[in-house]
Amino acid sequence: MDDAGLTIVFRSRRRRECDERLLVLTAVGVEGFVAPAPDWSEFLLQVDVAQAELAVRHLAQYEAENRAPLPPPPPPSLYPHAWIGCAAYVLVLLGVAWVLSNGLVRLDAFDQGVLDAARVQGGEWWRAWTALTLHLDGPHLAANLGAGVWFGYLAGRQMGVGTAWLLTVTGAALANLLEGLTGPPEHQAVGASTAVFAALGAMSAHSWRERLQLPQRWARRWGPLVAGVILLGWTGSAGEGTDLVAHVAGFAVGAALGALAALPVVRAALDRTPQWLTGAAALGSVAIAWSCALLD
Repeated sequence: MDDAGLTIVFRSRRRRECDERLLVLTAVGVEGFVAPAPDWSEFLLQVDVAQAELAVRHLAQYEAENRAPLPPPPPPSLYPHAWIGCAAYVLVLLGVAWVLSNGLVRLDAFDQGVLDAARVQGGEWWRAWTALTLHLDGPHLAANLGAGVWFGYLAGRQMGVGTAWLLTVTGAALANLLEGLTGPPEHQAVGASTAVFAALGAMSAHSWRERLQLPQRWARRWGPLVAGVILLGWTGSAGEGTDLVAHVAGFAVGAALGALAALPVVRAALDRTPQWLTGAAALGSVAIAWSCALLD
């Protein structure tokens, strides 16, 4: 091989690295050799000028295939005391059921709290909140207690107990309000299932938004949101008399709020806010709604 027709395609202070790349080129039919630089500061891998472009292309492919994988992202931080929100959720639903069943408030309290589209369109906005605490019978209540505790606990661990329940209650109430304002006037609904799917949506979108900028494959970044949609389809459309519109609306509004809460500026503000305060805001919104319903 004539030295005048050679060009350098790789250089390193370690001869071993040059030898490895020479083996790669030899395997694809590109001849070359390794020699020290004139000042012996490094080693040079040289090939014939006519094969330089081919050599560079194969070396670039080799580098891409052997690039060290990026370190995995740190595991997300988990918030403590998620059980407190679940306990409050159970107490509110059981408490409302007990108060109404024992006639401790006005006899038409249930009717005053139902999500009645005609009444909502007439300005009774509080029904979007009060309907979340009402249930038709024991199995209806038990199902929403179990699902709400499960998703509420996971959301509380991920976003903080107060933040999670504020997003859940607000998302569910806004979904009810949307359904009441846009649905037919005869539409009526009760139940915490809208809150269950608002929690699922908030949790899924919050996790998706946090992963969006991480150096991961698209499947890992979009995985939480896709999993949430699958769970919505699996659990939100089963059973006779299921209010699918409410479930989808709850998930969608919850997802929007969850993604918003994961934005760096918003998350920083929420992290500075005590969890008891955001939790109290969620509970207070329900209390205010019931006050409006009972005083109407």
